[in-house]
Amino acid sequence: MAVPTSRDVAKLAGVSQSTVSYVLTGKRPISEETRRRVEDAMTQLTFHPNAGARALAGQRTRVVGLMAPFGASTHQQGILPFVETIASGLREHDHDLLLVTADEGAEGMARVVGRRIVDALVVMEVGARDERLAVAAGLGVPVIVIGVPEEPGDLPCIDLDFAHGAALAVDELVDVGCTAVALLGYSAVTTQRDLNYVSRFIGGAERRAAELGVTLHPVSPVEVDRASIDAALDAVLGVAGGEGLGLLVPNTEALPVVLRALRARGLEPGADVSLVGVCTDAEAAASEPALTNVSLEPRDVSRRAVEALFRLLDPELGAPVPDGAVELVPPRVTRRDTTRPARRPAA
Repeated sequence: MAVPTSRDVAKLAGVSQSTVSYVLTGKRPISEETRRRVEDAMTQLTFHPNAGARALAGQRTRVVGLMAPFGASTHQQGILPFVETIASGLREHDHDLLLVTADEGAEGMARVVGRRIVDALVVMEVGARDERLAVAAGLGVPVIVIGVPEEPGDLPCIDLDFAHGAALAVDELVDVGCTAVALLGYSAVTTQRDLNYVSRFIGGAERRAAELGVTLHPVSPVEVDRASIDAALDAVLGVAGGEGLGLLVPNTEALPVVLRALRARGLEPGADVSLVGVCTDAEAAASEPALTNVSLEPRDVSRRAVEALFRLLDPELGAPVPDGAVELVPPRVTRRDTTRPARRPAA
């Protein structure tokens, strides 16, 4: 017979799983009627809160787990600002960070909670249909998701608004006179993992191009190697001889290779062809030439995730985070050297 979980209790009591967690931990005021329904459901199901449920208020470890991607296919330079900002935010609240690598999956998540190692979890780089989230929802501790899956459930989600970022990038290329946009897509590994931001970015670019009446030429997958990028450039630069064509590169790791490949063809980014990349501002400014970029806003996203987390751990710190709330951080485009000056006032 299956062991009952907090999800089962929530279903029987007609409340959310977070409400069950608050009844168990005492970390948020709950009406007497709701508390009685939850307790009656636990009795009926013979539910016994395990270590992962954080049943006893006050038994805080003051440690937060961060499930972050650190595999061979991960762009470490792009991940570090998220980790640094989250760690810094936790220290301000007198908490420590425990890093759990994403490849440990749901088992790693359940392990650190079940052993009473962490009080809460932050989950990064989620898939559109991520099996970890169903497990996370039943762990009985606050969980914040950086990303927006197709079905967030009760889990609060915070992320960059990738769809709007893609639209801003298309706007920038059109503003500098491009009449067509080539989108050099993500790698096969990233696409196959069904990471949520991929479809959001591509969809945003497609919608904005259609609204502006601009042709979008997507090329996917595009691997982070010279041969794959050369093949992609061959395909898109052949369109109308590349006249009026702008390049949009959402894969941060591919950007240096794209710049080198263009120069090998005698094309100077910003003079002969306009290019907008997706990367951190630090990477964009350090590039040669400096990249016009859609910023990933890693520190803003991470800061908001920490704030939301502690509103769940310590409700007295601010307004409670609604179950299933989705907060999208506004992106911005910064024009640098890889897009030509606008031929007309920017919208």
